[in-house]
Amino acid sequence: MSGAMLRMTKADDVAKAIIERLDGKVVLGLPLGLGKANHIANALYARAATDRSISLRIFTALTLTPPEPGSLLEKRFMGPIMERTLGGYPELAYAQAQRRGGLPPNVEVDEFFLQAGMWLNDPEVQQNYISANYTHASRYILERGCNVVAQLVAKGERDGAERYSLSCNTDLTLELLKAKAEGRTDLILVGQVNSELPYMPGAAELAPEAFTIMLESPEVEFPLPGPPKQPVSLTHYAMGFHVASLIPDGGTLEIGIGSMGHAVAHALILRHQKPTRFAAILKALTPPDDPLERHTGPFEEGLYGATEMFVDAFLELYRAGVLKREVDGAVLDAAFFLAPRDFYAALRDMPLEERAKFRMTDVGFVNELHGADFDKRVADRKGARFVNNAMIATLLGAVTSDALEDGRVVSGVGGQYNFVAQAFALPDARSIMTLPASRQGGDGPESNIRWSYGHTTIPRHLRDMVVTEYGVADLRGARDAEVIARMLEVADAGFHDVLTGQAKSAGKLAGDHQISAAAANNTADALATRLAPFREAGDLPPFPFGTEMTEVEQALAPALQKIKAASASKADIAALVLRGLTAGRPDDQVRQALERLGLERPRSVEERLYARLVRGAMARS
Repeated sequence: MSGAMLRMTKADDVAKAIIERLDGKVVLGLPLGLGKANHIANALYARAATDRSISLRIFTALTLTPPEPGSLLEKRFMGPIMERTLGGYPELAYAQAQRRGGLPPNVEVDEFFLQAGMWLNDPEVQQNYISANYTHASRYILERGCNVVAQLVAKGERDGAERYSLSCNTDLTLELLKAKAEGRTDLILVGQVNSELPYMPGAAELAPEAFTIMLESPEVEFPLPGPPKQPVSLTHYAMGFHVASLIPDGGTLEIGIGSMGHAVAHALILRHQKPTRFAAILKALTPPDDPLERHTGPFEEGLYGATEMFVDAFLELYRAGVLKREVDGAVLDAAFFLAPRDFYAALRDMPLEERAKFRMTDVGFVNELHGADFDKRVADRKGARFVNNAMIATLLGAVTSDALEDGRVVSGVGGQYNFVAQAFALPDARSIMTLPASRQGGDGPESNIRWSYGHTTIPRHLRDMVVTEYGVADLRGARDAEVIARMLEVADAGFHDVLTGQAKSAGKLAGDHQISAAAANNTADALATRLAPFREAGDLPPFPFGTEMTEVEQALAPALQKIKAASASKADIAALVLRGLTAGRPDDQVRQALERLGLERPRSVEERLYARLVRGAMARS
């Protein structure tokens, strides 16, 4: 298996060759998210599952696993949507085994970042989780003796010669190949060609001789998984407009996946295209005595992206003329991407020279400043704003983003700490943590701002900016009492008394401290009232960048969310059922919704109950 790259058409032949070369002791590195060579990984797992003399240890992150809908309603609603967004994606055999109850004794799986919320109740996955900064993961992979990396790649041609691109996952693979070139490892790189994967030029490109084996065949082609776009709530829009007002023209931006990233991008685009309208929305959200410097004008110089994850929101910012500040010919440097399927198609259809503006590189470059080009990185990342999501924040400014108080991991640290550290290392950068002020728990509303919490992702000595739907708490360099006071100003009003009492009892807040009149109105109803004119005018669409849902599904989604929220209370569920019974003759929208769920003619007690719930949830007030 030395010399020229071997070309194979069957995944089992690849697995057999790998096992023979490595004497049955395989330490497999799989890229996080999209870049896994699924067929090769599954073939290795199949051989190990039937031959206990084979040792298979997998080191990876973000194993994409389709969610399992719970109720009949969820199954019928999500089934067609999942087929549109995840259909045809071959599930990873090791993840299926984990979900069924466990791996064979000769197979181990270590992950340093989990699919959010997927494995909370799986002891095996929780026990094998490795807590790691993204930039440290390659070191851990090498220390565990990784001897093969199996990666999905794009095939292309440059200057008449065959080339391959690491495409979506340059992140750790480039670092591992550098270690190999320096003699620190003799791992082999094995590729699997996927024609739907966008060919990304630049550092992502490799010559055939970089690979030991390449798997290529129509039999191992598959559609790329694309997580569906989530609707943007008023809560996320409020946070998005606050964040967008903190980003200076000519600056640098990092944002993450999901509806929060879409909210920020939509707000930035509105600021660029309709600055007066943007300012009006921001005014509705901001108290008159707000002390912060806000940016409301259009983007003349534009933004540059330095982000570990290239999300679809960046593509929307580029199309709108916001992401346009170039650094060495690129408007964005990123380490990996994962996005809805239309994002992959857009990149594939883009001319190669334009695609080169989105530069895929190693994670150490985007997540760190240190290196031979330190001074240049600092200069290029001027005015940086690193925007990350959090789950919990304390009144003293500590942030929890990856795990629960009992130690169970929700997702992972990823690169969050890296960007917070950058924000303090760069001369004019800020770290912005976003979180809703409260959430609906099993026993009712719960504050996401606490006096204390039993787990911390970002410690309080790295506190900077915290944004909720009620405003921005600027914490950097502030005294503890000032930090607490500012956090109370962006907390849900329903929890002010408890939180204030806890801070005063600890002697950290003056006994006569009073919360402002504006913050006393921090309620969901008041926020909805302030934003209602803008929502009705179309400034705050549920899906600012399109959706995989049909019009019927878009109408159904809020109703199903209402049913899910009511399910925590027997009284609330009963009220919805009663409303469904008394709602009268269903209109066209309700009839189409029931038909979409197969409930237009319910045949069982369960179906009749769900039909009434849907009618009740969709009934007009």
